[in-house]
Order: sequence, then structure tokens, then C-alpha cells
Amino acid sequence: MKNFKELGVSKDLVKGLKDLKIIEPTQIQAEVISVLMNTNTDLIGQAQTGTGKTAAFGLPLLHRINPKVEKVQGLILCPTRELGLQISKQLFKFTKYTDKVFTEAVYGGAPIEKQISALRRPTHIIVATPGRLIDLVKRKAVDLTHVKTIVLDEADEMLSMGFKPQLDEILAYLTAVENKWLFSATMPQGIMQMIKKHFSPGAHKIEVSGRNVVNKNIKHQFVLCDDVEKLSVLMQFLKSDTKARGVVFCKTKDAVQKLSKQLQAQNVKADAIHGDLKQIERNKVMRAFKNEKLRVLVATDLAARGIDIDDLAFVVHYQLPDKEEYYTHRSGRTARAGKEGISLAIVNSKEMKSIRYFQKALNIGFSQIRGKR
Repeated sequence: MKNFKELGVSKDLVKGLKDLKIIEPTQIQAEVISVLMNTNTDLIGQAQTGTGKTAAFGLPLLHRINPKVEKVQGLILCPTRELGLQISKQLFKFTKYTDKVFTEAVYGGAPIEKQISALRRPTHIIVATPGRLIDLVKRKAVDLTHVKTIVLDEADEMLSMGFKPQLDEILAYLTAVENKWLFSATMPQGIMQMIKKHFSPGAHKIEVSGRNVVNKNIKHQFVLCDDVEKLSVLMQFLKSDTKARGVVFCKTKDAVQKLSKQLQAQNVKADAIHGDLKQIERNKVMRAFKNEKLRVLVATDLAARGIDIDDLAFVVHYQLPDKEEYYTHRSGRTARAGKEGISLAIVNSKEMKSIRYFQKALNIGFSQIRGKR
């Protein structure tokens, strides 16, 4: 496989990557960069989170920015504040040795005035959640007429959060764009419609093939038990390695709150994140988890969007999700950057048919672990 220099990435960017210990391109990086480095084109990439997508689209995007032109030239849309901040941080780190490229992240749930004044400074790339971007355009706080490249990251997540109308509106508005790049872990109907409507028929399609998509460093396991035994099975699992940290998923915020209290009562350093938390409370919990003051995060699928924490040893499905893409997204929180991880489902006999379904649909092997009887 070619290295970044051979893929055409400038030596100053390669130097920035080296500082981040990014030396060998991942599969998605190698395939995407070799297409995007030399041509203006539409591209559809299917890849999981944790495969290095930010560099895959970020490096070709940075190559297209003219730092001397103080206009917004690139736009990245993503589902959550967390992911937006993460992308803008990475772009900043990539450009450590290059001419300054200014990136600004804008998202809902934060004061818009502050973002408007930040955008008055020279800005080359905007990373935005779709709703907030539309608000800013309506207030004439942002000029997108010079945007040549638009990236949709985690498009399926944006769709499942109800952003399809906003995405359609933004894509329809940006008529002069030369490059539209879309990345998604799954390709539901809504995404296919969007591609048909807004992307050129000759768009490049790159898929990090199904077998590689569900990360091969994840061990998929399940324990079969009655509902009343789920808590003791989880406790047994947490006691088996008291240093391991991870996320436990439930389907509803009530279940999340209840389980997090039950774990706290058993002296597990745990806390909950769900949709009802104010941003400030959510930040507090996330900070405690990042600083390793918490060992377990109990979360709903929606609340966990955009979480990127290294060294998660496990993901537990305390309640299985309804959709296979949720299973993929949940599991993808562990085993990042080449490490290994466990995805453990604690299931009752009714949920067993979901396990069989996921096994087939996602082409993964589950091993059954015996809970204590």
C-alpha cells in the first residue's frame, strides 16, 4: 500500500500527520485519497467510524483550500457537536506545518451570537451541524458562495436524527460546488434518495467491504438470561476486569437512568448520558469519563452520537437496538486504532432472534458466554 507521500499528500501535511503518529494510511484513507487528490469529483464512501475517515476527506480538502483567499471554501456537515469539534481539532493538527487554514465549528445548543462573531474572522472551512448552518445562512452570518467542496460525514446518523430536509436544502442551495463527498456507515433508503437527487451519476463509490466494515478486532459475545438476571450478569462482567472502561447501551432514557443508579448503588463509577441532559451536564459527564473519573458510561443510542474516546475496552448492549446500523455504531465505539475490544449483548430469549438477525445481516460471528447459574 502507498504511504501518504506517495498518495500525493504534501510534505508539510505528512509532517503534521507524523506528529500525530499517523504513518500508514488505513484502507479507506488510501482508497479515498488516491481518488480525491487529483480530480474534482463526487464521491460516496461507506465506512465505519474509527476507520480514519477524517484524514481521508480532510487531507484532500486541505489541498483544495487557498489560504490567501479569506473566504469559506470548504464545508463539512456532521450530526453532532462532539463530532464537529473533533473534526475541526484534527484539521488544525494536520496543518501544524502548513500555511494557516482556519476552521470554525458551529453547532446547535450553543449561543449563536458567539459563533456569528467567530465567523467574522477569516474562515476557510466550516464544520457544522445542518440545523445551525441554516440558521446562520438565514441570518446572513455566513457566505457560502465560494464553497467548492462539501463533505457529509456520518450521513446515516444525520438522517436518523431527522436532518434530511436540512441536508436537501443545503445541497440544493450550493449549486456551484465542484466536489460533493458523502461518508456513511450504512446506506439506508433515505441516503440512496439523496445521492440520486444531488450527486452526479458518475460519482466514485468506495466501500470498505462489509467484512472489514464491522471492525475485525471486536469480539462479539452474548449471554442469555432472564430480564431479572441482567444486572447481576453485567456486574459479573464488570468485576471480571475492574480496570476496563466502556459504554453500556439501553434503548430508553428511563432505562439508562435506572441502570446508572443501580450501578452506582453497587459502587461502580458510572453515570448516564441521554437526550434530556442539558449540554453543560452532558459535558460534565463526558469530561469525567474522559479523565477516567468514571469507568462506565450508560447511554442511549442518540446521546452517544459523536462520542470518540480512545481505549474503550468494551461495549455492552443491556438492551439490544432495533436496527442493525445501531448495533454497528454501538460496537464501533470499542476496538479503535487497531486495539481489541469486546461487544457483549446481555439478552433474554425474545432478543435472541435479533442476535441471529444481526449475525446474518452484518456477517459477524457471536460467541455465547455462559452466565453463572
